[in-house]
Amino acid sequence: MVSSVAVYCGSSHGTHPEYTTAARAMGTALARSGLTLVYGGGNVGLMGEVADACLDAGGEVHGVIPKQLVDKEMAHPRVTLHVVDTMAQRKTKMEELADAFVAMPGGMGTMEELTEVLTMQQLGHISAPVALLDVRGFWNPWCEMMDTMVSRGFLNGKYANAMIISEEPEDLLKQFSTWVNPGDKWAEV
Repeated sequence: MVSSVAVYCGSSHGTHPEYTTAARAMGTALARSGLTLVYGGGNVGLMGEVADACLDAGGEVHGVIPKQLVDKEMAHPRVTLHVVDTMAQRKTKMEELADAFVAMPGGMGTMEELTEVLTMQQLGHISAPVALLDVRGFWNPWCEMMDTMVSRGFLNGKYANAMIISEEPEDLLKQFSTWVNPGDKWAEV
């Protein structure tokens, strides 16, 4: 059962106001669903928006942030903070705190976090849903790349098919209840 959701997203707002609107909608949907938000702990960009919206809707928010970003005064002042030393520790702590994972539009950090949880899912270290909140077709190139990996024999299609993709936060969260774990990649060997 999902009780906490890690949301990976940009530390900037991006070029379209729909990204900010979607981040606020995601935070609100989490709070209304009684789910705890786990995120990168920042007060900037989409990260700050999703946290603010969740808090404003009465939700619980846990931020995981490296000390160097706290020192730069980028830590959100209203969330429960978990301060770590490195970005690697941040990812590990977020994975420990979350029961499901959502990637929203973002940059290199978001891509790294998404790739890591998908890899951990294949290895059986994470048995939780991974989802994409697809705003303005942001994730279309990612989905095309996954299709290429499947068609060229580098990714089993069951992992691509297990990913939840939605344009609406409420729909995305609803799909967590019917998600089926694709299983450990090496259990079949």
